[in-house]
Amino acid sequence: MALSPQQMDSKMDEHFAFEGQDNVEGVLATLADDVEHDIVGWPFGPAHGREGARRFYETLFVDLADSEVKCVKRLYGSSFMVDESIWSGRAPGKPFGLEGRNRPLQFRLLHVMEFADSGDIKRENVWIDLASIMQQLPQD
Repeated sequence: MALSPQQMDSKMDEHFAFEGQDNVEGVLATLADDVEHDIVGWPFGPAHGREGARRFYETLFVDLADSEVKCVKRLYGSSFMVDESIWSGRAPGKPFGLEGRNRPLQFRLLHVMEFADSGDIKRENVWIDLASIMQQLPQD
């Protein structure tokens, strides 16, 4: 059964809210048990299942802080959405292997999300503007 755009928006907004709270358990609860979690450029590659995705979020919440995500545009299909957003916050850790030194950071994100009939996220594919991150976090 296809989800409506409103149902997909609700799940995505819930997912982003948990990310903004650095709430690993909350984020994982938005994912299907058998989720495919693929952050392009993540050195450990795609993960499978909620527990497989855990490592990414535990690392993310150490490396980035004060997370705020603003939606630019969303496109919808039958049980999938494409979300273009702007992430902003600080980089106290080593996001994507770069020394953050608690500097402010802002970059574009592109999510391709597929949803299970239950409404949970069954596939999360994320593309990050790494060039922008590298420009904002120059390494000495």
